[in-house]
Amino acid sequence: MEKVSFHDQIAKNKRNSLFLTIFVVGFVIGLTYTIGYLLLPEYAIFFFVFAAIWIGTQAIVSYNYGDKVVIAATKAKPADPVRHAFLINTVEGLSIAAGVPAPRVYVVDDPEINAFACGKDPKHAAIAVTTGALDNLNRAELEGVIGHELSHVRNYDIRFMTIIAVLVGLVAILSHMLLRSYLYGTRSGGRKDGKAGMLIFVGFILAILAPFVTRLVQAVISRRREFLADSSSVELTRYPEGLASALEKIKNKNQLKMDVSESISHLFISDPKRSELDSIFATHPPIEKRIDLLRAM
Repeated sequence: MEKVSFHDQIAKNKRNSLFLTIFVVGFVIGLTYTIGYLLLPEYAIFFFVFAAIWIGTQAIVSYNYGDKVVIAATKAKPADPVRHAFLINTVEGLSIAAGVPAPRVYVVDDPEINAFACGKDPKHAAIAVTTGALDNLNRAELEGVIGHELSHVRNYDIRFMTIIAVLVGLVAILSHMLLRSYLYGTRSGGRKDGKAGMLIFVGFILAILAPFVTRLVQAVISRRREFLADSSSVELTRYPEGLASALEKIKNKNQLKMDVSESISHLFISDPKRSELDSIFATHPPIEKRIDLLRAM
C-alpha cells in the first residue's frame, strides 16, 4: 500500500469536504429548480431561492452540528465517568499519543461490536463505542479500536465523513416531500393532470434511486482511509494484534443488526449494514484483508 503522510491526508480530506459540499448543494438546488420549472414555470425562481436557502442551512448544520445529528441518530449517550472510566481513560491516553484534544466519549446501547468517530475537526470531535464492544473486547482490542477512531479524528476524516452522513440524505428527504405533496394535493381534490403526474413520477424515481445514490456517494470514500486508520492505530498502540483480534471478533460475532441508517454506516469501524450491494458500493475494505495486513506488520 502506498505510503501517505498525515499532512497530505489532512489537506486532501479538507479539499474533499469542500468539493463534496459544493456538489451536493448544487445538485439539490438544480433538482429543486427543475421540479419547480416543470410544475409552475412562472414561479421557478422562487423554487430556486427556497432550495438555495434550505440547502444552505443544511450545509451549515452539517458542518457545525453534524456530530450532534449523528450522535442523536445513533441514540448514543455520554459515557458514565464511573461505569466507563476505563473507556474514558483509554480515549484520553491515546489522544495524548495522537497529539489531539480528547474527544467527547459516548456509548451506544447495542450488542454489536462497533465504534465510530464524528465531528468537524479534532477540537470538535466525538467517539462512540457500543456496549457490545465494551463487553466483548479485552484491553488491547479496545485500545486498537479507539486508536483507529482517533486516527480518523487526527487526519480530519471525521469532517468528510460527517458531512457525507448529513448531506447524502437530502435527496431521500426531497423525494419524501414530493410524494407527500402529491398525496396531499390529490386528497384535497387536486387534479391529476400532466404536471401532477410528472411530480409523482419524479418523486418515485428519487425514492427508488435515493438508496443507490447514498451508497454510491459513500463508496467514493477511499478504502485507503480505513487502511490508513488501521495503520495509524498500530502507530499509537504499538500492538497490531490488538486491532486485528478486535476485527476478528467483529467478523465472527456481529449479526449485522444495528438499528442505524445507511447514510451513517460508513462512519463505523465496520459497516453495520452490509448487504448484497456491498461488493459494488462497499465503503470498507474486506475485514479479512485488514486483519491480514495488520498481522503482517
